Amino acid sequence: MTASPKNRLDAALAWRQVERHDASADGQFVYAVRSTGIYCRPSCPSRRPAPRNVVFYLDAAAAEHAGYQPCKRCHPQAMHPQAAAVGAACRYLQQHQDTLPSLMEISRAAGMSSSAFQKLFRKILGISPRQYHAEQRHTRLRHKLADRKEWTVTEAIYAAGYSSPSRVYGQAAAMMGMTPAQYGKHGVGQHIRYASGNSTLGQVLVATTERGICSITLGESAAELEAQLQRAFSGATLKRDTESLAEMLATVLSQISEHPLTTALPLDVRATAFQQRVWQALQQIPRGQTASYAQVAAAIGQPTAVRAVARACAQNPVAILVPCHRVLGSNGKLIGYRWGIARKQQLLQIERMDG
Repeated sequence: MTASPKNRLDAALAWRQVERHDASADGQFVYAVRSTGIYCRPSCPSRRPAPRNVVFYLDAAAAEHAGYQPCKRCHPQAMHPQAAAVGAACRYLQQHQDTLPSLMEISRAAGMSSSAFQKLFRKILGISPRQYHAEQRHTRLRHKLADRKEWTVTEAIYAAGYSSPSRVYGQAAAMMGMTPAQYGKHGVGQHIRYASGNSTLGQVLVATTERGICSITLGESAAELEAQLQRAFSGATLKRDTESLAEMLATVLSQISEHPLTTALPLDVRATAFQQRVWQALQQIPRGQTASYAQVAAAIGQPTAVRAVARACAQNPVAILVPCHRVLGSNGKLIGYRWGIARKQQLLQIERMDG
């Protein structure tokens, strides 16, 4: 029983899912049998082979590349029916960007009843069809605003599917953290103050807008972190403000070196609905404890979204306050920390000592 060297599957966990004919694992991987040359879905009703003859692959293409043929009972090369239904609904929503269709219309496009579809959509994507539709429009608007040679702000708003500019400007703070014009000009008009300090993990830089903290980064030097901040907010006005931000910086540093202060820090972080759910789940992991990516996925009600959870952790812009360092691989290994595995290990050791 082995995992393909080109993937990071936990072979032991995958085998347990295969033994249980676990349909929720369909789409996450396929298993192939050396003695028969056939590969199957985890839920395949066929009799289970000896574990020593099994090898796992992330998808059907990888299994077929290795020379295996698809099972004629479970048809693993075909898209999972549930994924196909949600995919059809997503395409339908993308085709109707100007007006949000009714739940009945969307579920009809997916070939399901309204009640069953609503539950399935949220289970797979973690957000409602309405939220998905809004995220798609937001994404189109951001892309069009980034191309100021082709679009004016007003033209971009209408082209993205909004009925009027007033609706966008009314939602701009929650949607982008800045107005559409500011976003289109790469943050021009935003005033960001920052301060940095030394910690046991190296230099820490905290940056804030008027609404709250927008970035916390770790690195070897203050100059390196300032250069990263400049690249991330190239259109904004940046100002070092060590005096005014001293208390906020101290609070962030306290999260590293000692038991954290109880001050609630405001955040100004742009995120998708899914990222927000993941980051909220991370903040529920007690100091001194850890969770696996799979456990976080289960905590947000999406046990199959392990890879998506890992991506959300990697995209976390506020180190320490959103403790992505407390998430480990399913085998307990330290993997996937944006600011380096050594810092992740050191953070966990500090938290375990004073937790």
